[in-house]
Amino acid sequence: SVLEATPVSAMASCNSVWDIPGIKAGVVTGDVAWAILEFAKAKKFAIPAFNVTSSSTIVAVLEAAKKINSPIMIQFSQGGAQFMAGKALDNAGQAASILGSVAGAHFVRAIAPSYGVPVILHSDHCAKKLLPWFDGMLEADEAYFKEHGEPLFSSHMLDLSEEPDDENIAICKKYLERMKAINQILEMEIGITGGVEDGVDNSGVSKDKLYSSPQDVYKVHEALSPISEKFTIAAAFGNVHGVYKPGNVKLRPELLVDYQKFAAEKTGKAMPLFLVFHGGSGSEMHEIEAAVEAGVVKMNVDTDTQWAYWEGVLKFYKAKEGYLQGQIGNPEGEDKPNKSYYNPRKWLREAEGTMVARVAEQCKMLRNTDKCAR
Repeated sequence: SVLEATPVSAMASCNSVWDIPGIKAGVVTGDVAWAILEFAKAKKFAIPAFNVTSSSTIVAVLEAAKKINSPIMIQFSQGGAQFMAGKALDNAGQAASILGSVAGAHFVRAIAPSYGVPVILHSDHCAKKLLPWFDGMLEADEAYFKEHGEPLFSSHMLDLSEEPDDENIAICKKYLERMKAINQILEMEIGITGGVEDGVDNSGVSKDKLYSSPQDVYKVHEALSPISEKFTIAAAFGNVHGVYKPGNVKLRPELLVDYQKFAAEKTGKAMPLFLVFHGGSGSEMHEIEAAVEAGVVKMNVDTDTQWAYWEGVLKFYKAKEGYLQGQIGNPEGEDKPNKSYYNPRKWLREAEGTMVARVAEQCKMLRNTDKCAR
């Protein structure tokens, strides 16, 4: 059958993100945010989503986005959001995680326009036990929508992959109905991403669970597309959270092609799925490129940027160790002050610098560079 043209084909004629109607620097939502994903799919690149835990890590991601002159995604996990609010706060009912997410979102909204690139603001994995966190963010989105005509966040992720597929899809349908009213994007997961992430341990899962079937993935599209087009699917093709030795788990990006082909046969539309790549740390370049070619528009990055942030501090300490043993006294003299070395603005800036470099590197790997060139 002849495949119908999709809105993605319209995006193929755009030369820059700035050609998207309604685009702006700073947080974008609704049709504009979705159009960025359509643009990415049409132009065969993906936008990395970086987990943040503080104003410092947020600034590092935005600085890198400015440097590579392309759109970026910033996302909060439940644990990262709790940390953002302060670990001393009681997180009963996910109160601290809700507070941290909302406060972090407002911070991103306040400073992001000054960095000159569009930003998609997202929340990461939400398992069934964490749904009160999701509900709290949605309430904040709805309140923001009433006042500003758009949600606070661009998108949220539900990760109900530990539940039976039918329950997973049913809960996603319920939430997408609610999110449609505020023109918000839903990301969902079908199949399990291995490893450990934010307190969810899938390290012992059997390897066959790490691979979704084309039928599994299409069931999601079939259930959600009548509600809204604005959803993405994180399907399992061997992904594992965290760092692992190459060969321990085999990524099979060719499965992504199978998902698209099966869905295309069913819908009559070329590459109808918007796919997400989870657990990408340690992936080889050819695997990433194959995933992008198959319609992956978003890739999560956390483990590698955590290391990069720490590495900046580590290198600084090793280089300036003699100046970091006390407030007074260093290799230049017993009475010499060390304030300029232990000032948090100094060593946190070193952490930001190495994280900026790693964020920019990931963007290059995903072909997400100079997409904001005018």
